[in-house]
Amino acid sequence: MAKAKFHKSQRVFVKPVGTWAHVESVVPKWIKGCDEPIKIAYDCGMGREFTQDELEEESLALLNGAQGSSDGSWRVLRGQNRWKSAEQCSHHPYPGTHPMIVTTDHDWGGWRVPGAEYDLDPYRIEQQAQVIVRAPVFHKLLEDFVQHAEQEPENLSDDFTKLAQIARRILSEVSN
Repeated sequence: MAKAKFHKSQRVFVKPVGTWAHVESVVPKWIKGCDEPIKIAYDCGMGREFTQDELEEESLALLNGAQGSSDGSWRVLRGQNRWKSAEQCSHHPYPGTHPMIVTTDHDWGGWRVPGAEYDLDPYRIEQQAQVIVRAPVFHKLLEDFVQHAEQEPENLSDDFTKLAQIARRILSEVSN
């Protein structure tokens, strides 16, 4: 059964059109004998109904925009554990799987962690995976901060001036 992800009047990014719109109505698709709809469509006032996959929540669209088009596809996929069943590793945050960080539009390429290392401290590895996935956003944030600091140095306190120096050093280390 389908559940609505978006609600009426919610601002969404319509991917096929490449523009922002508001959901004018949620259109459930029913079949006889079912208590819940089997499919949900969204009318955004653009001449046709859109599926959930064609729309993006405002916060996610802004996050992807901050990452840039080349880095917007960094994400965590779940790989199956080959050596242990879900029951053998029930203490893991996601039993039977491990994080795989993918940095391309395809489901390959990126970073992996050895299974033995993941098994030692799965919660630490899960946190590292989330930090790695957000690295493009962190990088963009540092660039924007340094740019602002260089444009208006007189408006920065001593503490923020020190932070800008640290940010410049980090950016120079990353770009080498």
